[in-house]
Amino acid sequence: MAENSASADAPRFSPVIALLAVSAMWEGQLSAVLKDLGISTRKFALLGHIYAEPGISFSELARRSHITVQSAHTAVRALVDDGLVEDATSHAGAASDLSVTRHGERVLRDARDRLAQLDGALSEHLPQVAQSLDGIRAGIV
Repeated sequence: MAENSASADAPRFSPVIALLAVSAMWEGQLSAVLKDLGISTRKFALLGHIYAEPGISFSELARRSHITVQSAHTAVRALVDDGLVEDATSHAGAASDLSVTRHGERVLRDARDRLAQLDGALSEHLPQVAQSLDGIRAGIV
């Protein structure tokens, strides 16, 4: 008996797509709570890396952030322009000397507090998330 071509052509469930959708939803929520602080999720991450390791090189910052060195320079320039980061040696060819300003520390602290609130909300929804993951697992077994 021939398999129904409509069911054979139907897209199968993709756990990768499902996880990307969930990730995008939570990233959107994080972006929304960071917006009035004047930072994006990328700037939040960069600020965190610079805070954790003052003087971090642009290459290491790029590597940790999964961006190009050129993008790291552009992003850091925006953080400097926003008064969140200082670059004591911003001339070409010099080793970087990046540090987070006092204003940047306040923004980072507020951003981390908001992230903790989102983490709490996610934890409250973990039973539903676990159930969804069971559904994902069932779809691939």
